[in-house]
Amino acid sequence: MIVELFTALWFGILTSISPCPLANNIAAVSFLSKKVNHPMNVLFSSFAYILGRMVTYAVIGAIIIASLVSVPSIAGFLQSYMNKFIGPILILVGLFLFDIIKFNTFSLSISQEKQNKLADSGVMGAFLLGMLFALSFCPIAAALFFGSLIPLALNSKIGIIHPFIYGIGTGIPVAIFAVGIMFGVKSFSKWFHKTAKIELWTRRVTGAIFILVGIYYIWSYIVPLKDL
Repeated sequence: MIVELFTALWFGILTSISPCPLANNIAAVSFLSKKVNHPMNVLFSSFAYILGRMVTYAVIGAIIIASLVSVPSIAGFLQSYMNKFIGPILILVGLFLFDIIKFNTFSLSISQEKQNKLADSGVMGAFLLGMLFALSFCPIAAALFFGSLIPLALNSKIGIIHPFIYGIGTGIPVAIFAVGIMFGVKSFSKWFHKTAKIELWTRRVTGAIFILVGIYYIWSYIVPLKDL
């Protein structure tokens, strides 16, 4: 159980520091640290931003999971064959994380004018910004959420919780940098722009793990069927 929840959290963190959503996250940090002279406002706004992302992913995940599980035929099919699907899915996501497979998705951007309007809305604006950016499913976010998190959740007894944890993970790096800037840690801003280098290696390590685990699932649940 702990490993599942940590995995969901890691998927969220990896999504947040990936190159594709990095521009949105830089905008979010800028937004959250606008009122740097009011530390408590920055702190509350950061929590509201995380909550906005968490709620959005939780709702999307809950709808998908509940829809699939509520239909007896689909639920029975997943129960019987989910372990067989996970292996190939993990390998595909792993290849995507290595940039061997590529695809395009919708990406959301918010103008400076709209950001300023949200900033004037305080905590509620931060919450809405979190929701809006959560809906921006860049390729890596889509691969990790739909290709890894949802299958993991469907194969778990506590799967409905996974999207919540994923949402928390996506907001944590942004909140840390915003709070760091709030406390005057100027180097945080520079480090935030260097996360792409860190992300490259963490993404490759995660991709390698996905491929290895995918091979394990194929060897355990698909290969034995061929031997029968």
